Amino acid sequence: MKMKQAELLKDIEVIQVKGSTDRDLSGITFDSRKVTTGFLFIAVKGTQSDGHEYIGKAVASGAAAIVCERFPEQLSPDVTYIMVKDSAYALAVLASAFYGHPSQKFRLVGITGTNGKTTTVTVLHRLFGALGFKSGCFTTIRNYIGNETIEATHTTPDPVQLNRIMKDMADRGCEYVFMEVSSHALVQQRVAGLAFAGGIFSNITHDHLDYHKTFEEYLRAKKLFFDTLPADSFSLINADDRNGKVMVQNTKSAVRFYGIHTMADFKGRIIESHVNGMLLNIDNTEFWTKFIGEFNASNLLAVYSCARLLGQKQEEILRLLSSMDTVEGRFQYLQSDAGVTAVIDYAHTPDAVQNVLRTIGQIRKGDEQVITVIGAGGNRDKTKRPVMARVAAAMSDKLILTSDNPRNEEPAEIISDMKAGLDDISLAKTVIQPDRREAIKMACMLARKGDIILIAGKGHETYQEIKGIKHHFSDLEEVSSLFKMKPDQP
Repeated sequence: MKMKQAELLKDIEVIQVKGSTDRDLSGITFDSRKVTTGFLFIAVKGTQSDGHEYIGKAVASGAAAIVCERFPEQLSPDVTYIMVKDSAYALAVLASAFYGHPSQKFRLVGITGTNGKTTTVTVLHRLFGALGFKSGCFTTIRNYIGNETIEATHTTPDPVQLNRIMKDMADRGCEYVFMEVSSHALVQQRVAGLAFAGGIFSNITHDHLDYHKTFEEYLRAKKLFFDTLPADSFSLINADDRNGKVMVQNTKSAVRFYGIHTMADFKGRIIESHVNGMLLNIDNTEFWTKFIGEFNASNLLAVYSCARLLGQKQEEILRLLSSMDTVEGRFQYLQSDAGVTAVIDYAHTPDAVQNVLRTIGQIRKGDEQVITVIGAGGNRDKTKRPVMARVAAAMSDKLILTSDNPRNEEPAEIISDMKAGLDDISLAKTVIQPDRREAIKMACMLARKGDIILIAGKGHETYQEIKGIKHHFSDLEEVSSLFKMKPDQP
């Protein structure tokens, strides 16, 4: 597709232009390696490198125009140079404009928060499909256009990829699109220029402090989403999280609350909880769900509330939710012939680990052991490691510390950071096994009939990242093999 440069530039605030604005643009990118003849290259300052250093390479590759925050020393007469205040913001707005503002052609809902994003978005996508609508979604696991899968590389894709996929969604008739909105994406302006019909806040707990440095900065990043929502949209806020009201202090959107423990516009509560599901009451109507745990009750309540705000009927929503299976890698459980239950969950923050283990504690019936296998990701927030281990030890009968995705760190050093959070009592029930496969095998060997094994941290992931290389590894496959089950067998 092509677009006139002048037409594209009307959507951004330009400080200065050098060169003609009457050129045809054949593509848009912030990656100089993807530039070909007629492309618009946006020089963005990233965390690892500065796009301004690659302007010369982009020009040599045939770029027709450059958007930047400062002009290079040498200017080509065949190239237009456009100076802006914030090129990351310009990238997002220009990407939306280049692909014809696709987010304006369906109802787009974003969800932000530390935990629950993937489950909420996935269930919303399934629900609206079951209601008869063509819908799309962006999740940490994968993206969907209708029933077609598009593998995901980031929780929230970069603006060019995001708008390109959204154009495909619009062209193929999607009426609703649901997406996870990460704190990184908000700070990096990846969702600027998108037309949101609504936003959901799930919760905020300790995470990503390697990037945001302080909890206050992390909170501010999440709040950015609601600050920029338009007046004709809605903000759906978890009333059970004390930071929920902070999120909407400056929003123009219509604010609604949902809650399990707090008075709210949409109210839910757990009536019964079992190993294979729970009985919920939402807005005075009872229904059974295969999902387990208070955190999932909150996720389902968010789904229900959002669907109601989008005009769907209560009875249809609850009927369809009661028939849905759980989300891959989110409290996904298997049971062996010997009567051992294994729970696989993506929990990788102290709060998420606590939520999952609290749920396991609620469904255990007597003196069953809880055996937890857990690690922590390398090159990520180190401050949460000892806290995660301490929480896991306090709520488990046996704890096995192992490797997660060590990335470029040594597994032994990560485990040492986790171990630092344990006192003598916790250390007495803790085993160190850096090999994740062996750690899972050890947990299965230690388990007796009725025991529950939690394998936390990786969930849906099918790899381990070690020294920059991704090796195939699936917690689900490992447990299935040890239980002599097929990976998709319930």
